[in-house]
Amino acid sequence: MPSAEKRLWFFIRKRQLGDFRFRRQHTIGPYIADFACVEAMLVIELDGDSHGTDEAATYDERRNAFMEAQGWIVLRFWNSEIYENIDGVLATILDAAENGARELAIAKSERP
Repeated sequence: MPSAEKRLWFFIRKRQLGDFRFRRQHTIGPYIADFACVEAMLVIELDGDSHGTDEAATYDERRNAFMEAQGWIVLRFWNSEIYENIDGVLATILDAAENGARELAIAKSERP
């Protein structure tokens, strides 16, 4: 696992963030998400230098579109954000997880 992923994993593993369970290397269709929280349908992707090219951006857009079409919320962070603003990153993740879980609960309650 790259060091940025290790650092983020330290903060989100074992239900440490809002009691949400995150998985590493979670398969979604033909893709593998860096981290996923199934109960909130949330994907977290960390991008390093290799994501700075036009080709990588196109691939990431296609990947995001696929995951979003499956109902997932996709958050992307640059590796530098993990080192320079971990509190902000964690707040964003927690907010997205809470919103995602809330939306799923509402959708389930509206089913016949």
